[in-house]
Amino acid sequence: MNRKQLNRMRAFRFKRFARKSYSVFNSLHKTVTIGVLSGCTLMSAHAAIAGPAEKIAAERSIDTIPPTELDEVVVTASKVGLPLNLAAKQVTLISKQEIERAPVRSIEDLLNYVAGVDILQRGPHGVQADISLRGGSFDQTAILLDGINLTSPHTGHYSFDIPVNLSDIERIEIVQGPSSMVYGASAFAGGVNIITKKDYKSNAFAKLEGGMHGLFGAEARGAYQANSSTHSFSVGYKQSDGYIRNSDYKIANLLWQSKFDINGSDVDFQAGLNDKAYGANTFYSAAYPNQFDNTQGIFMSVRGESHGKLKFIPHIYWSRHYDEFQLIREGTPDVPAWYKNHNYHRSDVFGMNLHTQVASKWGITSFGGEFRNEGILSNVLGKPMEDTLGRYTKSDNRTHISYFAEHNFIWEKLTLSLGGLLNYNTAIADRFDFYPALNGSFRATDRLSLYASWNKATRMPTFTDLYYTTKTHIGNSNLKAEESEAFETGIKYSHPVINGSLAIFHMKGRNMIDWVKASPEALWESRNHTRLNKQGFEADLNLNLASWFGSGQPMRTLSFGYMYIDQERVEDELISNYTLNHLRHKVTAGLHHVVAKQLSLSWHFRWQQRVGSYVQYVDLKPGERMEYAPFALLDVKANYALPRANLFLHANNIFNTTHVDFGNIPQPGFWLSGGVSVQL
Repeated sequence: MNRKQLNRMRAFRFKRFARKSYSVFNSLHKTVTIGVLSGCTLMSAHAAIAGPAEKIAAERSIDTIPPTELDEVVVTASKVGLPLNLAAKQVTLISKQEIERAPVRSIEDLLNYVAGVDILQRGPHGVQADISLRGGSFDQTAILLDGINLTSPHTGHYSFDIPVNLSDIERIEIVQGPSSMVYGASAFAGGVNIITKKDYKSNAFAKLEGGMHGLFGAEARGAYQANSSTHSFSVGYKQSDGYIRNSDYKIANLLWQSKFDINGSDVDFQAGLNDKAYGANTFYSAAYPNQFDNTQGIFMSVRGESHGKLKFIPHIYWSRHYDEFQLIREGTPDVPAWYKNHNYHRSDVFGMNLHTQVASKWGITSFGGEFRNEGILSNVLGKPMEDTLGRYTKSDNRTHISYFAEHNFIWEKLTLSLGGLLNYNTAIADRFDFYPALNGSFRATDRLSLYASWNKATRMPTFTDLYYTTKTHIGNSNLKAEESEAFETGIKYSHPVINGSLAIFHMKGRNMIDWVKASPEALWESRNHTRLNKQGFEADLNLNLASWFGSGQPMRTLSFGYMYIDQERVEDELISNYTLNHLRHKVTAGLHHVVAKQLSLSWHFRWQQRVGSYVQYVDLKPGERMEYAPFALLDVKANYALPRANLFLHANNIFNTTHVDFGNIPQPGFWLSGGVSVQL
């Protein structure tokens, strides 16, 4: 059977499912191809050699999986999960195998290898990083874990305080552009959805590593398969003495997941804990290099899913985040007399939603609603409380109520999605706002598809934007919600040897929130600073060299990625801390090859140029205004496969390049580490 016949057969089956068969509908949503290699990712596409001879052969065969099979992966680019080839939006995937090959120690480090993602790190290895998509701010990106929106209402700085180890992740999905229809009203610039592994049999995994700057890390994960349930538990810990003064950290993660089959319906339960303590050298103000942060994040969720032509998916979740921020770390000598107390915060998010899906001869219809409450207790943020609660003297609370509906028309050549979100927020009196979404994909040939989308979104200011007033910052309780509208069009090409994509986008933003100041000596102020008009494009190209030249040669995969953004700013000379300091250019490249029978290398290169400026501090005093300088980094991972074990070595920033993501916070130079992992 040739590829054209195969595509026609698959399209016919899906059409028949939409008309008659709810069993196929269920299987569509449960399809997850373990070992998927994404043509949309910007990293190399060959799995690390990680086991005995038969496992090595199996993983080498992954290099030649045709794109038609990869398209079976169900992605969350719409309210209805659809196979990648039917999705009417551009979705970037990072697969489990790519994660295993990457020389990284956290999700944030991993996302650096995606051209369309801007990672502004204050501290490496998951200490703290702001995730930005297409020139947006870190507060404008929704962060989800298995579809649970864990975006922090306190501040986006803490949105990645989630209890997930790299060994827990099946894949990561990145949806660029306004995505309120998919991820909720807060997905202003897009969303990052982390999908954890779904174990179908009992297994165990362990990893130990160590390296420069007192680095130590350990992970352990186990799963148990019972008759009608599966249970998994993972624990992770990492620490370092720091690469500069006051950059030490200790990070711990716990994650428990259980899946039950109850009378033909699925019930998923998960709970986790993330604990961090780290030196925050100049994180929020270069005038105070001895800052310190101690945070804990807790979450729980229960999700159900019925089976049938009419499907109900209820979801209840809760997350809490504690933060103790020390502007001057305890133990620092000569503390100024004016510094009396640390900052204490507790933020809570509680949500519940009901998602209903109906399959018919006209396609798939999805509708439902969500209730989401966000609150904070603090001694700094919020409105004064009549009755204080321990250290907490201030508070604030707001509730989102939203209703959504979407319909997906699916034909042999065309996928068309129409939908909208109706959203009400108690912080905005007497007003419902509507955010439409229109997405379409046309499969011109067996290998070539075109798509276009138009979406709108909003974002409420964080509690930090509203209330954070200190000796260095002035909050603004009168901030308006941000609003965005974006149009995107693109082309995707899929072939066993070569695949790639090109996306062109234009976005308009109103009431954009930023922290700005008029001069180096002034205080930072939060403002609805500017309207933004930005446009740009992303491109990626992936070559499967093993399929091209044969599996006997050492070169396996080669990939390239590029993003360009042109962003118009308002006519003023204000210094921007976030929004106007976006990437103009970012280039990524990845190469995976075999050195010997059991030894492989994965190389990852990136070059980026950021527009904007920062105030350079000298002797803890503001000095001249500096433009961001471009920089290039090269990382490599060596992996040696043994039966049921892997020995690995990471070499990051091989050329010891001096660079900053935020002004005045130097990032690590050369860092060498290594370890061993065992799979049972």
